[in-house]
Amino acid sequence: MRAITHNNWLVIVNPAAGAGKASNDWEQIKGYLFKHQFNFDYAFTSRRLHAMIIARNKVAEGYKKVIVVGGDGTMNEVINGIFAQKNIPTNEVMLGMISVGTGNDWGKMFNIPTDYEQAVITIKNQKTFIQDAGMVTYTRNNKNWQRYFINIAGMGFGAKVVERSNKLKSKGKSSPGLYLATLFTSLLSYRSIKAHIEIDGEKYKRKLFSMNVGIGKYNGGGMMQVPHAIADDGLYSITLIKRMGKLRVIANIKKLYNGKITTHRKVESYTGKSINIYSPGMLHIETDGETLGHSPMEFQIIPRSLKVIANNDISA
Repeated sequence: MRAITHNNWLVIVNPAAGAGKASNDWEQIKGYLFKHQFNFDYAFTSRRLHAMIIARNKVAEGYKKVIVVGGDGTMNEVINGIFAQKNIPTNEVMLGMISVGTGNDWGKMFNIPTDYEQAVITIKNQKTFIQDAGMVTYTRNNKNWQRYFINIAGMGFGAKVVERSNKLKSKGKSSPGLYLATLFTSLLSYRSIKAHIEIDGEKYKRKLFSMNVGIGKYNGGGMMQVPHAIADDGLYSITLIKRMGKLRVIANIKKLYNGKITTHRKVESYTGKSINIYSPGMLHIETDGETLGHSPMEFQIIPRSLKVIANNDISA
């Protein structure tokens, strides 16, 4: 392997992203990287969590510029790998994104182009933004696990929709409208759940339909369930939707997309650095579109800990 210099980029490619679109389009993407004179090495993932392992090992070796070719789930794995290594501070690793997934929600906040060449040009410009990261401790198989995330954690109904969507994706069914379609089918069997919530020491008891803890604004293929999120303020933005009837949910779908969901009388909004959640039942959780486990869970914010490449006027 050749010596790593400060100009070397590491490109992590998830060939399964976008139902195989990343694999089909890689030669085109690689051509744009050559065209714009990137000096890079690349690695393909072959299984779930492989991007995390690649990122952990390669960043520890000295790579400080990383491009993710995939979707939000691939980016989530990569940032978990960056946090897993201890050789380089996480906010010294520059992260770029070439979106090939179906949702591309994280990139919407930073106006990352979906056009491959424009995304490559955005990365080449290296306009960076230092954003917060989230860390959640959750339960699975009677054990505690930790996961970092870069965008949004969803609990309750949202987590169930993601779980069903991911099962369909694993069978090769993928489209921009998959989340919305799965939302309607998931409504048939879902029931709200009792939860005990503590936000920065303040305690609440709620019958939850859904809850989102956000650093970014968008999830679910363009929904704005935490429209008040600010990615570098050192706080989570929290949207809590109390028990709501199925017809009322359907009637308010538009508000999930235009950011007005927080004006509904059944919706509460908070901000906080630390969140603890306990439920007598199992309140399920997903982060950045990846299904994890269930309550009890604890969130901690990690302020300004990730250097990402943006395509807007925010820079750091």
